[in-house]
Amino acid sequence: MDLDPALAALRPLGGFSVLRVSPPPPHRPLPTLARAYSADPSARSADDPDPLASRVRKVAAALRTPETRVAASVAHQGLAARLWSVTLGCAALYGAVPDLDPALLHWDPEATAPDDLWLTEARALPGDTATAAGTVLGTHLAPLTAALHARYRVSPGLLWGNAASALAGAGRELDRWARRHGRTDTAARARSLTSGLLAHPRLAGTGTLTGTAFRRRSCCLYYRVPGGGVCGDCCFSRPPGPRSSTSPPR
Repeated sequence: MDLDPALAALRPLGGFSVLRVSPPPPHRPLPTLARAYSADPSARSADDPDPLASRVRKVAAALRTPETRVAASVAHQGLAARLWSVTLGCAALYGAVPDLDPALLHWDPEATAPDDLWLTEARALPGDTATAAGTVLGTHLAPLTAALHARYRVSPGLLWGNAASALAGAGRELDRWARRHGRTDTAARARSLTSGLLAHPRLAGTGTLTGTAFRRRSCCLYYRVPGGGVCGDCCFSRPPGPRSSTSPPR
């Protein structure tokens, strides 16, 4: 099946799955994700803001955390969830995925879904597992992980755990939506894609998928947020102490 120009089938899914398909309006110039991933903070000026740093600052302020490493991790997982939700939704509903080339995908680091991402045009790619992996893991999460590790010293193992957690969450939400609406074919497709993607070499070993439930082997650091706790798929059953000697790689 071809993609419709507006990706209208994603709208009933809501939230993280919706993607605007049009160039950003002229009064709202937005950087592309390609620019965000390749940004050299030392080369920025007041007239040329750093979108990745802007998102990390926004998340840190929202969480009231002074730890930029924690904010960088949470920001990473949020963007990963957006990319997976769009890709899985299209693959399951259309049988195709949009070309999310970072040069075509504009990003507003100050906005939330669905106003954060604007795709210039919907160009269809095959909806198979390998193409979905290349679309999200290869063209987005690999450079994003490298940038956040270099700039905020977040462990790559933690970030790939975030990617797996975001994928499992997106698959679980799509499965729930499909079951509520009697779309058993869509639910089965979502589960198949999710399990296949979690077997990708970049994600294999990041956690265990049982049905649609996922238990990761790393921690996203959310427990370090003031008032925060552990996430539903966390490797910890309760927040670790400050000198935990049994903490997994982060």
